[in-house]
Amino acid sequence: MNIYVGNLAPSVTESELRTIFTRFGAVTRVMLKNDQHLGNGHAAGYGYVEMPSINEGNSAIAGLNGKIFRGKTINAIEAMPISSDPIKERRRRGRVVTDTSSDN
Repeated sequence: MNIYVGNLAPSVTESELRTIFTRFGAVTRVMLKNDQHLGNGHAAGYGYVEMPSINEGNSAIAGLNGKIFRGKTINAIEAMPISSDPIKERRRRGRVVTDTSSDN
């Protein structure tokens, strides 16, 4: 199960995030995001935790969502899967894109 974790303090490390999730079960991957695309590389305040067990992932979400961690109330929810088909993904999310180009 892939879990989105938001509203993280900028100083949170992947190791710390792994530690709090490990209380609920096995953790296979932790990835904190930064705003590298903007050029400064500062922590973006969110990341993802992957847990192999859906039951343990759900327990972690229930146990951590809304809890205070490093002075901030964190958000933990099941992450949406990333689609390799961007148009299909937009349709799934309710953003149907219509091609308005003409063949003339």
